[in-house]
Amino acid sequence: MSDLASRLDFAVRIAREAGDHTLRYFRRPDLEVESKADLSPVTRADREAETLLTDRIRAAFPMDGILGEELGETPSKNGYRWILDPIDGTRSFARGIPLFGTLVAMEANGESVIGVIHLPACRETVYAAKGEGAWWQVESAAPIPARVSLVSALVNATLLSTAPEGFAKPNALNALRNLEVECTQLRTWGDCYGYALVATGRADIMVDPKMAIWDAAALIPILQEAGGRFTDWNGRTRADGGNGIATNGIFHDAVVERFRFTSASL
Repeated sequence: MSDLASRLDFAVRIAREAGDHTLRYFRRPDLEVESKADLSPVTRADREAETLLTDRIRAAFPMDGILGEELGETPSKNGYRWILDPIDGTRSFARGIPLFGTLVAMEANGESVIGVIHLPACRETVYAAKGEGAWWQVESAAPIPARVSLVSALVNATLLSTAPEGFAKPNALNALRNLEVECTQLRTWGDCYGYALVATGRADIMVDPKMAIWDAAALIPILQEAGGRFTDWNGRTRADGGNGIATNGIFHDAVVERFRFTSASL
């Protein structure tokens, strides 16, 4: 087994452990939701899950860097950096909606090469490493290859977005609405759940107007290894672009062109 494949196995294992830890708090009536400085929500489950992930990584790879949404950053000493989002979709989690997940990514010298989306309430995991393929496992069934759809025309495409109200500026919202008219349907199956759908061929396009690096880092290797693409709205394959587009790759450039000139206004 290659070093990258071994690290992928580790990433899947800790993502499942942390995601399953969040289920201890899921749909609990006494769950307290706080607001961070940017007004985004956070819970005890977020912090505990990220602490679990961080502890596991430090024990296994003490030279690696770690960047987490809740606990900040530990610099890398060897070119490897883990990027963590313990609960992607905290708003859904806090309302008892199962469309949330744990994201674990790893960079090698600045390139995102490992990605895991674990959806604990849905009992699904989608994961990939560069050159090792993308995989989809549901409950205890054997993993199968994760592959994007073969939909080749926008008129047949299912478009996803976390929430239309996130498109704050009129030109960005207009771009979304115009794309919606071209596609079969728009659904707001958002956060990492939507990207898991694109990576497994159950949807064709996901567009997000606002993303942090921990929202996006895991998505790059997953979409690429599944045969699709993830970029920012300027078409750059990067996790820190501030927004994101994922597609099956066939009409990716066409979708990017609809949003490219709206990025600066968000």
